[in-house]
Amino acid sequence: MAKFIIGKKLGMTTIYDKEAGALNVTLIECEPNKVSHLRTSEKDGYDAIQLEVSKTKNKLYKKEFRIGEATEVKVGDDMTLEGFAIGDKVKISGISKAKGFQGVVKRHGFKGSPATHGHKHDHRAPGSIGAQQPQHVIKGKRMAGRMGGKRASSLNIKIAYIDMEKNILGVKGAVPGVAGRIVEIVG
Repeated sequence: MAKFIIGKKLGMTTIYDKEAGALNVTLIECEPNKVSHLRTSEKDGYDAIQLEVSKTKNKLYKKEFRIGEATEVKVGDDMTLEGFAIGDKVKISGISKAKGFQGVVKRHGFKGSPATHGHKHDHRAPGSIGAQQPQHVIKGKRMAGRMGGKRASSLNIKIAYIDMEKNILGVKGAVPGVAGRIVEIVG
């Protein structure tokens, strides 16, 4: 059965491992998740488990995880970190940091114009945005606009640390989002 849990990103720190030395890890607080709903292939056409966790004092965050086969989990059960082990590779999904309205140099990595040869006050301009025909901007054109704040996933992140008493999971490397934001962990 697939392993999954919902957690809250705490931030990054450095831990020391005997073999690997210093490791930069992201800490995720994974309080026990309540099973709020079960979907079955007979009734819904697929098997899934819906977990819920408190996002704030008055709000709940619910997420449905598909499973391959029926399970013996019941509504009201708690999902904890028991299924995860150090060395497991997981996929972590969440909402990335929002950076607001950005230009093409920061948003898409454009080079910009040279500082000389007739260029005055347009060093970070995008340049031409299309041909004369058709007389509109083609969809998908890389231009200035809002950057970040979208759903992102980090794949094959290795678990480096688990604290069962404090319900904290430490994964090697960076995870989408800012500290305090909800992330979904799938093993």
